[in-house]
Amino acid sequence: MSHYTSTEIMTVTAARLLSNADVCFVGIGAPSAACNLARLTHAPGITLIYESGTIATRPSVLPLSIGDGELCETALATVSVPEMFAYWLQGGRITVGFLGAAQIDAYANLNTTVVGPYDKPTTRLPGGGGAPEIATNCGEVFIILKQTKRGFVDKLDFVTSIGHGRGKGDRERLGVTTKGPTQVITDLAILRPDPETRELTVVSLHPGVTRQSVVENTGWALKFAPTLDETPAPTVEELEVLRALQARTRAAHGQA
Repeated sequence: MSHYTSTEIMTVTAARLLSNADVCFVGIGAPSAACNLARLTHAPGITLIYESGTIATRPSVLPLSIGDGELCETALATVSVPEMFAYWLQGGRITVGFLGAAQIDAYANLNTTVVGPYDKPTTRLPGGGGAPEIATNCGEVFIILKQTKRGFVDKLDFVTSIGHGRGKGDRERLGVTTKGPTQVITDLAILRPDPETRELTVVSLHPGVTRQSVVENTGWALKFAPTLDETPAPTVEELEVLRALQARTRAAHGQA
């Protein structure tokens, strides 16, 4: 078995959730790495869409932002941002939204706006961008982020994107008909919403990770499925493709 980092298993595990048939709205950062790894391995036919309007883009390096020229140069088509949101996203044409976040709570609500009080935050984050619309309009949402007490909090400092509100039925009460977050992939585990309560529940631990280490990195009383799976380790091919993608990215951005 090849040696791998906690970030690598997080990225590989997230990539495996995607299929050839998916039309995926991709967030910058960890979501972008996972989605492009899927495209370069088991899902070459996946359609990747970025917020700037690039459709079926096939970047050879990971973009620094949605405005990266690599996305437009390798896209099948580029449409205006209003068309991307009004026709593609709000029109229900996107199967999966892939998001990161600074904070997440027990019901997969996300904060990408501020840490601390809104008027005088300790940290001002990049903001919502298209994430609130992605969270409500994509068929389902996958979330990827590292598991720490700073990120997995009992109460968000600001709700940027709704997950499951405060539990089952909250999305429906707001008139939202999509599934919302169905998978949360971290560097320690996989979590899914409980079918009855919608509270995030650990369903799989990554190899070598203990229940206690997951609990210690979560800011609420975390629940576990009755039977826990062990996440399959990354394959040699998955690691080779991911590392080559990251090496190309570093070289392109002058970090090699």
